[in-house]
Amino acid sequence: MNSKGLLLLTAMSIATPAIAQKTYRLGEVIYTAKRPMKDIGIQKTVLDSSMLKENIALSMADVLTFNSSIFVKSHGRATLSTVAFRGTSPSHTQVTWNGMRINSPMLGMTDFSTIPSFFIDRASLLHGTSSVNETGGGLGGLVKLATSSDINDGLGLQYVQGIGSFSTFDEFARVTYGSDKWKVSTRAVYSSSPNDYTYINHDKKLNIYDDNHNIISQYHPKERNRNASFKDFHLLQEVYYNTLHGDHFGMNAWYTSSNRELPLLTTDYGESDFENRQREQTIRGILSWNHIRSSWKAGVKGGYIHTWMAYDYRRETANDNWTTMTRSRSHINTFYAQAEGEYTPSRKWYFTANLSAHQQFVRSEDRNIQLQDANRAIIGYDKGRIELSGAVSAKWQPCERLGMSAVMREDMYGSTWAPLIPAFFIDGIVSHTGNIMLKGSISRNYRFPTLNDLYFLPGGNPDLKSEHGFSYDLGATFSTGKPGVFSIDGGATWFDSHISDWIIWLPTTKGFFSPRNVKKVHAYGIETKINIGIQPIKDWHLDLNASYSWTPSINEGDKMSDADRSVGKQLPYVPRHSASLTGRLSWHSWAFLYKWVYYSRRFTMSSNEYTLTGHLPEYFMNNISLEKSFSFRPADLSLKLAVNNLFNEDYLSVLSHPMPGINFEFFISITPKLPSKK
Repeated sequence: MNSKGLLLLTAMSIATPAIAQKTYRLGEVIYTAKRPMKDIGIQKTVLDSSMLKENIALSMADVLTFNSSIFVKSHGRATLSTVAFRGTSPSHTQVTWNGMRINSPMLGMTDFSTIPSFFIDRASLLHGTSSVNETGGGLGGLVKLATSSDINDGLGLQYVQGIGSFSTFDEFARVTYGSDKWKVSTRAVYSSSPNDYTYINHDKKLNIYDDNHNIISQYHPKERNRNASFKDFHLLQEVYYNTLHGDHFGMNAWYTSSNRELPLLTTDYGESDFENRQREQTIRGILSWNHIRSSWKAGVKGGYIHTWMAYDYRRETANDNWTTMTRSRSHINTFYAQAEGEYTPSRKWYFTANLSAHQQFVRSEDRNIQLQDANRAIIGYDKGRIELSGAVSAKWQPCERLGMSAVMREDMYGSTWAPLIPAFFIDGIVSHTGNIMLKGSISRNYRFPTLNDLYFLPGGNPDLKSEHGFSYDLGATFSTGKPGVFSIDGGATWFDSHISDWIIWLPTTKGFFSPRNVKKVHAYGIETKINIGIQPIKDWHLDLNASYSWTPSINEGDKMSDADRSVGKQLPYVPRHSASLTGRLSWHSWAFLYKWVYYSRRFTMSSNEYTLTGHLPEYFMNNISLEKSFSFRPADLSLKLAVNNLFNEDYLSVLSHPMPGINFEFFISITPKLPSKK
């Protein structure tokens, strides 16, 4: 649809908070825009560059926590952090990087703490049914991550140093080169910390005695986060080539080396020395080619992921006598290929088709090396699986106000084909005043069990059924404003999902857990968001971004036994309410940022019991930062101070995993001004 609007362009050196900034105020520009046909009916959240490049200490888990309504379950910095849409589980969230799915074939989920936000140039969230446009299996939604070839001509350098509480050090460096045809970028991040913050252990009580050794009082001790250090290194190499005749070639290679200790639980009373460590080395690579013409586009990609993971747990049972409980080694290899095409025969029609393949090989084993070779215990599996996914879509815009889209997707895992996955989307402008648009969608979706679900020993269940269900969305969006004074946009969405054969790991009588299909889960609720930009007086700018979600996620299956009290209850670790707010206030070269997030009470057991360990109380988190930018002839300089957990909140995100109190970070950024090709 053609519409007129006013746009105030503000160009900022995208180093953002933690990197030197200069602001150049340009004039107002009249533009005529047509909403993208590929986004017809889509429920989508786009994370802008200021969110992604706020500071080098942030992972994508941190970015999503404060800038979206989805639930981020975090064990603390440099420990497992997963995300979940709309009351589903982390394995129901698909994650792609430059089009290649990066969910673990073993666990089905993605650890967002291992993704530096400074390595991501574009990020967006496709909620619920909208994920079917990109991939199958996203019963909750899809997180799309990508790098960009938008690199300035000439040579560019960037360096950021961060120093934080608990002897935490973060370093980031980037070198770029751009010309008419070539774009080259090299980025590196290194983070390390003992991570030994103190906390009040509410799971323990110590006695206070009088002179007669009578207990007169008790208190919760202050303890230090033991065995929690980390060292993470990331290197990202990008090369892009544009023939200037419609052909674009790209190469992306991302290497990760991580060495992390897993901290003690608050319920661990052991005093002996121990080692509880996880190491990982991962290489991801993608080669791409796109051929672009005025009415059509074709492209192919090929990729490879190799991950080596090691987990070691051992204790000192006597002086210099160590006992190994776990020595786990996993090797994961994934080969990826994709072909896609787009065709626009007229202004009213838009067609797409894509086919992708992921060939996965997983070898996972646990060897207890303390045993004699002849009796060595081996637990694990060695399996491979091919995963195919293909889709075609047709999008039709019969008039300026109305758009419709139909998607048909087919997935195959191993030798099993899922039934056809249809999805239908519609949107329409109901009022030009305020640009009010209504959106609706309906889709079917399937998710196959992970390799751990099927084959993990002990406990894997090869008889598991695929999860499947229907999802419905209905929402409205709006945008309005007055040039040079304010702008406001937002929306609200009602969603409803019915998922059958939900997979959940449950304890068995043999002493280990095993996955089973729960008959049905009903997840529904409301998502809202609003973005406000205000220029109250000259040279002052205020941006506010807020989101809220209400997500009941109810087990409506049959009882597993007479003692089963989970039916009709909220699923574990799914908050009914979550909200976030960020506010940015800038004046000349100064910038102040406030971030707030809220999660309601979460139950840790399916029976929703209000016992000491059966639930986690609600919590609010407040972070602030203040930045000052300088511009000198040889370089731009930025100084930034960040305060996390401003009010020293005592909280837990996961049971028995303490979180840090108030802590500080300081960043200095240097961006040399090198001669550039204009």
